[in-house]
Amino acid sequence: MAYAYAKRIEPWALSVERVQLRSPRVPPELDGVTIGHLSDLHLGGATSQAFVQMAVRTLIDLKPDLLALTGDLVHVPGIAGMVTETLRDFRAPLGSYITLGNHDYWHDAEAVAGALRQSGHVVMQNHSARLEINGAPLHIVGVDDVWEKKHRLGQALSNVTAGEAALLLVHEPDVADNFAPAFPFIAQLSGHSHGGQVRVPLIGAPVRVPLGRKYVMGQFDVQGMRLYVSRGVGMAQPYVRFLCPPEVTLLTLRRA
Repeated sequence: MAYAYAKRIEPWALSVERVQLRSPRVPPELDGVTIGHLSDLHLGGATSQAFVQMAVRTLIDLKPDLLALTGDLVHVPGIAGMVTETLRDFRAPLGSYITLGNHDYWHDAEAVAGALRQSGHVVMQNHSARLEINGAPLHIVGVDDVWEKKHRLGQALSNVTAGEAALLLVHEPDVADNFAPAFPFIAQLSGHSHGGQVRVPLIGAPVRVPLGRKYVMGQFDVQGMRLYVSRGVGMAQPYVRFLCPPEVTLLTLRRA
């Protein structure tokens, strides 16, 4: 019975998480800015395109100011067109910002990135984008995949002005311990761990992936930087979820 639930019910029980990111690093002008966050779509795997499209629509209906997607868009090669079709409505007033994950590099990351750029998304491979909101700057800093050693944090920060607010997008969460001292980011948004996919009461996730072992799901404080780790939308093997439903996330910046 538990296996049937984990296989057939919970993987499709999409949860909407509303999270407050409270930090003294949030300028007054940015208090209340909202970020819609998705991660780990794993298109082409066990999670259907229709389900991922439903997750996208659920997030868009929350009307976030900007959007972030933190990697593992694909689970098989040759589906760059499916990715752009699925993310057709992944748009927000301040833009959509996407970083890549290890599965993307295992299944033709450059084709995926190229297709997304052609369709108007910002794919961040070690660079940043500067926004101005209510007269205050906000840098979106995207670091490429760490598992595949594509990350270059210094390069990503090269156009970021010291003293200005910044958000960090990177697929793997555990690098927060290394990245937090490098710049006073408001927050790091990540995925990769899927929350463990299976969680045991009082124990948590018994199986954890490399670079997602320490920070598995939810919000943390890492040396003054907020870290939020999404459980993701899709799945990797084994294709089950138990006490760890898929999520879309609406994050709100709050000045502490």
